[in-house]
Amino acid sequence: MPDHVLAIDQGTTSTRAIVFDARGSIVASAQREHAQILPRAGWVEHDPVEIWTNTQWVIASTLSRAGLSASDIVGIGVTNQRETALVWDRRTGRPVANAVVWQDTRTQDRIDRLAAEGGTDRLAGQTGLPLATYFSASKIAWILDTVPGARAAAEAGDLLFGTPDTWVVWNLTGGGRGGIHITDVTNASRTLLMDLQTLDWSDDLLDVWRIPRAMMPSIRSSSEVLGEAQLPGVARGVPIAGILGDQQAATFGQAAFEAGESKSTYGTGNFVLVNTGTEIVRSQHGLITTVAYRCGDEPARYALEGSIAVTGSLVQWLRDNLGIIERSEDVETLAETVADNGGAHFVPAFSGLFAPYWRHDARGALVGMTRFVNRAHIARAALESTAFQTRDVIDAVVADTGRELSELRVDGGMTRNALLMQFQADILGVPVVRPKVVETTALGAAYAAGLATGLWTGFDELREHWQEDVRFEPRMPEPDRERRYRLWKKAVSKALDWVDADVTD
Repeated sequence: MPDHVLAIDQGTTSTRAIVFDARGSIVASAQREHAQILPRAGWVEHDPVEIWTNTQWVIASTLSRAGLSASDIVGIGVTNQRETALVWDRRTGRPVANAVVWQDTRTQDRIDRLAAEGGTDRLAGQTGLPLATYFSASKIAWILDTVPGARAAAEAGDLLFGTPDTWVVWNLTGGGRGGIHITDVTNASRTLLMDLQTLDWSDDLLDVWRIPRAMMPSIRSSSEVLGEAQLPGVARGVPIAGILGDQQAATFGQAAFEAGESKSTYGTGNFVLVNTGTEIVRSQHGLITTVAYRCGDEPARYALEGSIAVTGSLVQWLRDNLGIIERSEDVETLAETVADNGGAHFVPAFSGLFAPYWRHDARGALVGMTRFVNRAHIARAALESTAFQTRDVIDAVVADTGRELSELRVDGGMTRNALLMQFQADILGVPVVRPKVVETTALGAAYAAGLATGLWTGFDELREHWQEDVRFEPRMPEPDRERRYRLWKKAVSKALDWVDADVTD
């Protein structure tokens, strides 16, 4: 019997494939970055064809490195950057435009018009989400309204929409030759188009954005057999059995299956999820309500989420735009050459501020500068901004749930940065716990696929796989912690109210 699972992780900056064995350990992996297309300030795009090409390459490379064939793989799990909108022609398989990425803010004018008619929470009752450019609906509408012929083609039933999971699975299962057009409840819950209670597309919401229902994928559970891969010579006939948005997948990979369990993922952005079980909990402190997962025909599980737009991508910005480091991993070495941030604070509001502020008018600010500050201080301030933004969200979680955190479980690529993890523990005042497998996004997708295909029997077995690697205990005295956090809040205040009628970017 096959006893390995293949996870495809289609992220914001790269696509990875990882093979896991029956113990949840990594056997082999491959990764390839794709271009970040930035046509103008506030616009972020990806080339869907490049993403699919990279997906095929990482699948083949990973299986080759593992010495495995399709017959050794029990199932495939897919996880992905959420909210990013792709529209393509069902007949040719060609995208009608580049993907509009979740960080993109080009649709702010439309968001403002809708909010003026009923407030930013006018759709939150059905969707759990505020009106924001972050989510998919306004991006789909923008493509239909601006690409010549797109609206007519969509209304004729010739165009398909999907988040990256849908695009990957459609191509993986045959594309224009019978590919299945699906998504799961976690990704659907990020579009501003799905009703949280019915777990289906809402005709009323589709009408708000003038999006034809024929474009929309079928919504399925996160863990169930969905179809079969059709990659000749690589993965033909392997069941695709799991789909989860990246942050829900990381929650699954951290074995946070029950109400009250949580995790924080450090990637392109940072995302804190707290499982609320079968209850739909409405936040009063700037968090959003989302679907955590659904297994087969069981009731959906929900979560509160705090979404932070820019954390790991700030390090990438230091590398690519400023050139103060050559590799992303060099930021820790540079930051360690100074004792503190030198008085500088970096608020990376490149796309406005997400949770808990939800301020689209904010823009990036580097404040507290003196002639003493050098590039090492800037590197340290960039890392510290990740920890400060995470505290903003954790404070909102505590306020909403009335429950103090005893520890914070973390995952994602940035958690390899010990300097950042120690500062995170210091600024929170609670231990930060990193597991042995930090690639929990891919692991969660693998878990979903393995559960659906019978490789694993249930949640208890998966919990046994979770192992602690490093525990970072807080060392900073409380007065120092609160002073630093107060200065951070002051820095945030300087980044607000930047965008107005005269300054749009």
